[in-house]
Amino acid sequence: MKESQLFTPVKIGPLTLRNRTIRAAAFEGMCSGNAPTDLLYDYHRSVARGGIGMTTLAYASVTRDGLSFPHQLWLRPEVVPGLRRITDAIHSEGAAASIQIGHCGNMSHRAICGCRPVSASSGVNIYSPTLVRGLRRDEITEKAKAFGDAVRLAREAGFDAVEVHAGHGYLISQFLSPYTNRRRDEYGGSLGNRMRFMRMCMDEVMRAAGDDMAVVVKTNMRDGFRGGMEIGECLEVARELERCGAHALVLSGGFVSRAPMYVMRGSMPIRTLTHYMTQWWLKLGVGMFGRMMIPSVPFREAYFLDDARHFREAVKLPLVYVGGLVSRTKIDEVLDAGFDCVAMARALINEPDFVNRMKNEGEERCACTHANYCIARMYSIEMACHKHLHDLPCPVRREVERLDREAWQ
Repeated sequence: MKESQLFTPVKIGPLTLRNRTIRAAAFEGMCSGNAPTDLLYDYHRSVARGGIGMTTLAYASVTRDGLSFPHQLWLRPEVVPGLRRITDAIHSEGAAASIQIGHCGNMSHRAICGCRPVSASSGVNIYSPTLVRGLRRDEITEKAKAFGDAVRLAREAGFDAVEVHAGHGYLISQFLSPYTNRRRDEYGGSLGNRMRFMRMCMDEVMRAAGDDMAVVVKTNMRDGFRGGMEIGECLEVARELERCGAHALVLSGGFVSRAPMYVMRGSMPIRTLTHYMTQWWLKLGVGMFGRMMIPSVPFREAYFLDDARHFREAVKLPLVYVGGLVSRTKIDEVLDAGFDCVAMARALINEPDFVNRMKNEGEERCACTHANYCIARMYSIEMACHKHLHDLPCPVRREVERLDREAWQ
């Protein structure tokens, strides 16, 4: 029997991790006033104490107009001391610290981002809902530079790595996908043109990262719907990111504004989602049309693995597998398939010390059932697993208990 690689060190650029596990960049919703809080500190310290190789603070916007939520991190000089407190705590537990940087593009609203939301092209975001305008050429250059500025702030805050978000239908992804990029200038049309903004961002990031910070990029393997990017173009994007100097890729998929559950799989608990919403009109709309807007996609463990194998054959740089890992058996299978690291989110929301339990007890599965309560909740208040809460309203509890039962059938 082949010996497991799980608890062996691994290099990502200039960074060496103590093992091959990464806490995936999943939005925590723990940044009241767009700044880090004690909740964010406590959660990431608990994951680091739980044995993770590297934990990733998620979805930090590089500019104010890149914010999707009022409780989302905005990476700016004022928050550096609070972030430094978190990275110091992570390091004290023996783990590395990473921060995901990005811009939401059209996935915002004036009330949150302070202006009309921007994207590769003008249009409508039905999820806010709001009108969106396409970026001017000079603004595109400014947005790329903001990614480099964010890396410099991340270094000042003590992070060992940055993860550039180039997937899931956010701004870089909106330039890459023909679904959202209908430009007729040098940033639109051919894939080479649609990758131009991504290359500009990567130039700024790699220059700012220098030779002492690891640069990871989250990229799609498919957008997950007809009219979006398919695996062929996504392979070309991965090869381009390798040429840009990325130290590793996180392989994902899906498009928040069109195929949200392609990213996460399973069902969205609509009653739970609307329960925590504060805007009456949004609560009403999602309650009436949510199952049509957010269709279910069947969950199976390691659901991205078949697509990810194509990327393992296409590029030489380290690859991080993410998507539906909840057991030691499947984690070892992924590592044996040639992937350098595994990333988990929901498993570590359910059980922050899952990595230590795998190390100490061997063949183990965490108790996450992918009922997706944590996802439905995090858009309005902080991320949490329903299994750790005892005061859920009856309609919410009934819904997640039903989804729990369905997950084990």
